[in-house]
Amino acid sequence: MNAADLARSPEMAQAIASAAGLFRRHFPDARANLTPWRDDPVTRRFAEEESVDLAFHFPGWSPRLQCRSLLMQLRLAAAPAPAQGTPPRLLGVVLNGMTFQGEQWRLATVGDWCPSGPNLPEAEVVEKLQQVCRELFALLARDPDQQERAA
Repeated sequence: MNAADLARSPEMAQAIASAAGLFRRHFPDARANLTPWRDDPVTRRFAEEESVDLAFHFPGWSPRLQCRSLLMQLRLAAAPAPAQGTPPRLLGVVLNGMTFQGEQWRLATVGDWCPSGPNLPEAEVVEKLQQVCRELFALLARDPDQQERAA
């Protein structure tokens, strides 16, 4: 589901902003898009409340990333509730490198966390993407008491 549609509480809005900012720290040329999906009946039929989707667009095709845009899907333990009062808990991350020809590669935080697809990013960039995923887990996977102790 579009990240902008799920920002119904301060905690969820903060989590989305933090995820976007974290990605941009590693890839400063990327422009965040909190509404990567169209708002039409077909798309709404496939909406998943426990998936926060945001995209990042690069100024042009990136040979190191082998894509022009990147779709980030944050899989949450539960659909965010408007008055929940706690940050969402992250279960996993899926990154998709996209061009006008479609998906070029996919990296998921299951198994070995390695990308698969016809056109893979450079090894140095894969490490950076894996680091983004680790930082997202550090930001969203723990309960609030653990986050306070870690700060």
